[in-house]
Amino acid sequence: MTKQEKTAVIEELKDVFANLDFFYITDASTLSVEQINNFRRLCFNKGVKMRVIKNTLIRKALESASADKNYEAIFGELKGPTAVLFAEGAANIPAKVLKEFRTGNEKPLLKAAYIDTAVFIGDDQLEALTKLKSKEQLLGEVIGLLQSPARNVISALQSGGQTIAGLVKTLQERA
Repeated sequence: MTKQEKTAVIEELKDVFANLDFFYITDASTLSVEQINNFRRLCFNKGVKMRVIKNTLIRKALESASADKNYEAIFGELKGPTAVLFAEGAANIPAKVLKEFRTGNEKPLLKAAYIDTAVFIGDDQLEALTKLKSKEQLLGEVIGLLQSPARNVISALQSGGQTIAGLVKTLQERA
């Protein structure tokens, strides 16, 4: 790669990292060409973009970001062959793709995952990452929780009204 090509890749990665709240760093080094192609196909079908990028280029792109992003925690994992998984939407999609592909394969291994300034390091974090909920799911749950007290009050008032009407009717019949 020429210096101009490297600079172009770094600039492109800066834009990608600036616009995404999450990405996954994996190691797929021992997979065969057929397995890599199958993994790329699965990623494409699920809306995940996979790119094999040199660690130094990833590091330079991440170093240019502001310190509050907490990218420094990932730098230790940028060694050996590295593939980066990007996706738009839910942060757990790449984790689910990794888990699905690994039902028949040992790799790719998860080196690290970056999700909204939180860093998950190691392949043992994959199960936890698959269970993460999207922002939309969390908002839906919060709205449901906020609406439930109002529903309880309304249903109590409605049932209470029927009970009172029943009592009045019973009292009238006795009299």
